[in-house]
Amino acid sequence: MAPIPISPVKVGHIDDVQELRKTKPTIIPERFVRDKTERPTTVATAIPSSSDIPTINFSKLSSGNTDELRTEISHLTTACKDWGFFQVVNHGIDLSLLESIEKVAQDFFMLPLAEKQKYPMDPGTVQGYGQAFVLSEDQKLDWCNMFALGVEPKFIRNPILWPTNPEKFSETVEVYSKEVRKLCQNLLKYIAMSLGLKDDIFEKMFGEAVQAIRMNYYPPCSRPDLVLGLSPHSDGSALTVLQQGKDNSVGLQILKDDRWVPVQPIPNALVINIGDTIEVLTNGIYKSVEHRAVTHKVKDRLSIVTFYAPSYEVELGPVQELVDENTPCKYRRYNHGEYSKHYVTNKLQGKKTLEFAKIQSKSSNQEGLM
Repeated sequence: MAPIPISPVKVGHIDDVQELRKTKPTIIPERFVRDKTERPTTVATAIPSSSDIPTINFSKLSSGNTDELRTEISHLTTACKDWGFFQVVNHGIDLSLLESIEKVAQDFFMLPLAEKQKYPMDPGTVQGYGQAFVLSEDQKLDWCNMFALGVEPKFIRNPILWPTNPEKFSETVEVYSKEVRKLCQNLLKYIAMSLGLKDDIFEKMFGEAVQAIRMNYYPPCSRPDLVLGLSPHSDGSALTVLQQGKDNSVGLQILKDDRWVPVQPIPNALVINIGDTIEVLTNGIYKSVEHRAVTHKVKDRLSIVTFYAPSYEVELGPVQELVDENTPCKYRRYNHGEYSKHYVTNKLQGKKTLEFAKIQSKSSNQEGLM
C-alpha cells in the first residue's frame, strides 16, 4: 500500500451500500448510476463456459516430475500471454484456511456500521473500511464496501485499523497472508521459467515484497443494470490473488477481445491475474488485463484479494533478456514506490495508470504536436 497523498482530498458524501440496501432497497443514488456507455447491459458480453478461462494445476508445477512441469509451464505460458488471468487448483493452501478467511471477512461486513466505522478509510488512502480510489466530489461510486489492510513489510501496517472484532480476524489474516505469499513467490518462479529466465529473477529483483489484502462486499442491488460493483481497471501489482466467496453470484468479468467475459469460479480454486508490474518487467509479453465487478439483483458477493508487488525502493523496467532489436524497450525505468503512489492517487480507469511507465513512440509524439 503506497504512501498517503499529502494534500487533503474532498470526496463528498459517500453512502454505505449495505445501509442503503437495508433502509432504501429500491433507491439508487445518482452517484452510483453509471453513464449509459459504462453500464453492464450496454456492453456486448460474451458468455463462454468457465473452461475457456485457463486452469493451472499447481501440484503439477511443484511435483518434481519433469514431464508434468514442462506441460504445465506450457499451459502457464498460454494463460499469461493470451489471457492474463487463470484459476489455480491444487494450490496447496489448506481449504479450512480458505473457509476461515471467508468467515471472518463475512462476519466483519455483517457488523453494525458504527463498529466498522471505527476503522475508517480516510479520503485518498487505501487502508481501512470504506471506498478506495474516490478522489473527487462528483466521481461515480462503486456498489461495494471495502476493507483493506497493508500486511507486509510490517512498516506499511496501520495497527489501529486491524480489528479485534470479529475474534481471530487479525490472526486469520496473518496466517492466510503467509500462505498466499508463498504461493505468489512460487508462481513468480514458474512465470520466470515460462519466459526462459532464471527462476529466482523476480524474487531477487523485488527485495522485501509489498503485500496487501482487500475484502470486497457487494450487496444485492435492485438495479444491477445501472451500477458497477467495481470500476474497470488493471492492477498495479505484480500478481493479484482472488478468492471468491462460496456459492456467491458471479461478479468478476475480464475484458477479452473487447468483450466482458464472466469468470465462473471453480470450487476451492484461486483466481490469479497479471498486474501492471509484470507487464513492464516482461516488456509487454505478458499483459495486465482490465477487469471489473458487476452486481446481482438478489445475491450478495464477497471477494478476498491479495496484491503482491515489489518493494517501494526498487527501480523497475523491462528485464534485459526480453529486450532486443526486434522487441525494443516499451517501458521506462521507474521507482516502484512512485508508481504505487501514482496508482492509488488516481481513480480506477481501465489501464490508464500504466501510461506512467510507457515510452511514447516518436510517431505518437509527433501526432500530439500536430
